[in-house]
Amino acid sequence: MNVIDLLRAAGPLLWVLLALSVYVVYLSAARAQALSRLGADARTLIERARAVTAESGPAAALAEVDRAAHPSPAAQVLRAGLARADRGAEAAQAAMQSALLTEDARLYAGLGALGTAAQIGPLLGLLGTVIGMVRSFLVFSQTTNPTPAQLGTGISEALVNTAAGLAVAIIAYVCRNALRLKADRLALQAEQVREDLPGWLTRPVPAARPAVPAAPLPDVALSFGGTP
Repeated sequence: MNVIDLLRAAGPLLWVLLALSVYVVYLSAARAQALSRLGADARTLIERARAVTAESGPAAALAEVDRAAHPSPAAQVLRAGLARADRGAEAAQAAMQSALLTEDARLYAGLGALGTAAQIGPLLGLLGTVIGMVRSFLVFSQTTNPTPAQLGTGISEALVNTAAGLAVAIIAYVCRNALRLKADRLALQAEQVREDLPGWLTRPVPAARPAVPAAPLPDVALSFGGTP
């Protein structure tokens, strides 16, 4: 029995598993491309914004970030905080928290669907297994002495669907974990910006120098007409 015969013997449920596998591969590739675009290193931009904030204030740092047009989540959180910096550190913190939630939604989009595919893949394979075994038992009930060919159809359907379901689950799990690790790294960098920016905006007040007591003036004796 060749591959074509196995696919034909697997029944219609195999086509559902094949469609699910195509969806998993497409979604994984799309999310990998999106995270690759968002994953540009923002450390240089963050350090430059820190320096500009210390020298010229948050408005100049915001202009620097806007000119860079960096796509990373850390840059978006940084932009949100600098845009509200003129209203105080608390307003900047609230703006960065809102931006961080938006960026998290972008980073982790599609990972839930991959997790669902990883869960239902083996279940669909198990369903195909049960259907194949039912067909094999029906052969026993309808035929006194079934031939191996008659039994092989149901057994082939069971095994092929089981293998297909496990393959879909393995691909979905591996892709989901790899994408989640990359998303976690980007989210951590954005979280770090949210924690650090309020410290940039709070400039320490220089301590006043202690007053130096004035040196006493020397006594000068004045004399008039040669009389001390």
